[in-house]
Amino acid sequence: MSFCDACAPKPLAYQIEFTNSDNQSHIPIIVRHLDSKGMLLNHDSTSILMKEEAVKGLYDYCADHLDLEAIRFRIKAATWKPINEVFDSLENRWIDTVINDELVHFHYQPIIDGDKKVYAYEMLARFTGEKGEPVSPYEAFKSARSRNRTYALDKVCRINAVKNASVVSEKVFINFIPTSIYSPEHCLKTTVALAHNMGIAPSRLVFEVVETEKVTDMDHLKRILNYYREKGFSYALDDVGEGYNTIDTIRELKPHYMKLDMKFVQGVANDQIKQQAALSILETAKSVNSIALAEGIEEPEDFEWLKAAGFELFQGYLFGKPAPIKAS
Repeated sequence: MSFCDACAPKPLAYQIEFTNSDNQSHIPIIVRHLDSKGMLLNHDSTSILMKEEAVKGLYDYCADHLDLEAIRFRIKAATWKPINEVFDSLENRWIDTVINDELVHFHYQPIIDGDKKVYAYEMLARFTGEKGEPVSPYEAFKSARSRNRTYALDKVCRINAVKNASVVSEKVFINFIPTSIYSPEHCLKTTVALAHNMGIAPSRLVFEVVETEKVTDMDHLKRILNYYREKGFSYALDDVGEGYNTIDTIRELKPHYMKLDMKFVQGVANDQIKQQAALSILETAKSVNSIALAEGIEEPEDFEWLKAAGFELFQGYLFGKPAPIKAS
């Protein structure tokens, strides 16, 4: 798998900015030291650009001799952060190995129809830490964000999910983070080409938008979804009912599938407020020819209520927990 420049997990460069005159007086000393060690990349009168390997040593020097509250850092062109937060990035270097070596595996969770027949599987990424311990997707992507690696990690997950789609014959739901994609024409072409080369029909792949509540550029999301649609793939909205996944969003994005957030699913059989929310979202889904899917189902009575209400697809521990499955 080849990475584009945006996704490539290259060695990180840290820009350190010194925001008062006393701190800035130390810059020549620091520059000479870093230069002698081959760790200096660039500098000016207020900041230094350096290799990651030297950051811990610089922090120790600053802690002894400078005002830490007047020092901040950033990676690439990311947001400036207090220097005390630099250890979050340093401690999460393990995620680079996950990305470079594609150390991701998948569990599958069934999605069933009203007759309890398997309609599709959702692929859920799983990771392993430095000591072999399991790491949740939340922690993995949190680590990636601390190192500005979200783009690379999302691509690794997306590509390997497509590779694993051949394990089953049903449709496969694949999560992706829209904010990690710069340009659909460039960032997604590898995904499209891989599916084609593996002989996987586009109609079998459903790309599921996650973290929609963090999307601030809806036009960008539309371009991504339109690109998938043009290539013959389907797409789904996750956790509908929260954040930007409102009724207006469903109408605007016209997803092939929409997943009702589990907070409106669990206990819906005995909660009129949840029932009203579920029915409202279901009506909107039908108005744009979207298939409504209820996720997080754990109790039979919730399944029966949602089925009677008109939901077509269902997912949850009642029908199966995420688990590895073998090729048939």
